[in-house]
Amino acid sequence: MLSFPIFLAFNDDLDFEIVKNLDIYYSLFRELNVYYVDEIKPSEVIKKSIDAMLNMLDPYTIYIPESQIEDFRFMTTGQYGGVGAIIMQRDKEIMISETYEGFPAQKNNLLPGDVILEIDGKSVQGKNVSEISEWLKGQPNSEITIKIKKAVTNVVEIKKLKREEIKIKNVPYYGLIDESIGYIYLANFTENASTEVANAFKELKEQGAKKLILDLRGNPGGLLMEAVNLMSLFVPKGTLIVSTKGRVKDWDKAYYSTIPPLDTEIPIAVLTNSGSASASEIIAGAMQDLDRGVVIGQRTFGKGLVQTTRDLSYNAKLKITTAKYYTPSGRCIQAIDYSHRNPDGSVGKIPDSLMHPFKTKIGRTVFDGGGIAPDKEVEPEELSPIAMALVENHIIFDFANQFYATYPSMNGLNNVIISDKIYQDFIAFATSKKFSYKTQSEEVIEELTESLKKDKYYELAQTDVEHLKKQIEQTKQNDFKLFEKEIKQLLLEEIAERYYFQKGRILAMLRNDPVMLKAKEVLNNTETYKKILSN
Repeated sequence: MLSFPIFLAFNDDLDFEIVKNLDIYYSLFRELNVYYVDEIKPSEVIKKSIDAMLNMLDPYTIYIPESQIEDFRFMTTGQYGGVGAIIMQRDKEIMISETYEGFPAQKNNLLPGDVILEIDGKSVQGKNVSEISEWLKGQPNSEITIKIKKAVTNVVEIKKLKREEIKIKNVPYYGLIDESIGYIYLANFTENASTEVANAFKELKEQGAKKLILDLRGNPGGLLMEAVNLMSLFVPKGTLIVSTKGRVKDWDKAYYSTIPPLDTEIPIAVLTNSGSASASEIIAGAMQDLDRGVVIGQRTFGKGLVQTTRDLSYNAKLKITTAKYYTPSGRCIQAIDYSHRNPDGSVGKIPDSLMHPFKTKIGRTVFDGGGIAPDKEVEPEELSPIAMALVENHIIFDFANQFYATYPSMNGLNNVIISDKIYQDFIAFATSKKFSYKTQSEEVIEELTESLKKDKYYELAQTDVEHLKKQIEQTKQNDFKLFEKEIKQLLLEEIAERYYFQKGRILAMLRNDPVMLKAKEVLNNTETYKKILSN
């Protein structure tokens, strides 16, 4: 039998263990490939074995085969060659869910809800979102023919598009939200994120901004240096922003501001939630530790791990966790300890009892180990069961498509209003879809019923249980009225996006946003702002 050719110096027992087990793996796979009853696809099987191995470490250490390099490039640069559309799978159909303004899909009138039937003559039937996404991508200036079934009308059309270099903005929206408060929504930390923020900030100051809201909610992070450069805009040159420590000493680094700042005095509110991660947490943590701004919203995700990309054979890559990062006060905000797993392989969050106190620049107490806790917490608003059902069953999505088909133009975002008539039209539309949903109360009653049956008490309680079920069902009939405010808000955001794309959704969201209202309240009260940063 052939041995697996490995050329390593046997410096210690670890080298021997690596070579030994790779040799066993090669021998095992060769036997499977030759003698297994069915044909094996080597690339697929080995990819799954690599993924299983890396899953034992953490979810951020991943293998990137050559076929996925374009997706990886998009994650780091925000750029790819394609048509500028987001797709989703729904009832075995591949459908457009969103288009980017100014790119081929939008310019050729591809709309949310349009079903993709064929791409370059090939049927999409049986394909998944990942496969169709690859078909849509390609070299800029290359042509692509897409056969679609239009939303609402079901008319079949053939569209001939020319792919472009798609560059997704890190800052999809910025503007003044009142006479003196500037607002910047930062969606990602891909290349040039800090430059986009700097340009937006300069323009806002020219328009009269004297305070700033930096919205990092839902921002998953990205490039560490973009976070460093962004923070450098608001702190004196030479300020420590973040440091990293790894098992290999080469990854022990400290990152200081190296560029002249734009403004070291302007009051800043940073908005966060559980979707703010990684580079977002570097910003939130540095703002907090340096007492440079107030963090408002909810606790961040808690990803304090740094990844580095290493080149592999055949144009593949390995994105590997090489270090943990630490905020200026010295705290690591990693929430999950992947190095200590339970017997079943699961991992848990670091308990409060193991969190340690640290001090900010002026002496405020902050803690490590669980993300960045906001200085001013605003509880997240949870959707009601009926609102969740309307979203999950795509009823709000479909109504927005029908609304846009009926009214294809809108004279300004301020004119996008969910009137009582529109809401009544929506109720009629939703009711016609015959959707159903369970409330938490109904789920509790189901559990109670099962427990009563196991305990043989059900016959005694059956009348009361059935009466309670009927009361809840009757109460649900009023849910459209009871939860009108939140359903109208969801409709507003979805319809605004049809006319004004991502910018429209953001502005619609901000109209009734409790976190935004709290940020404005804090920034507009100098005494409150200073008190938060001195406690």
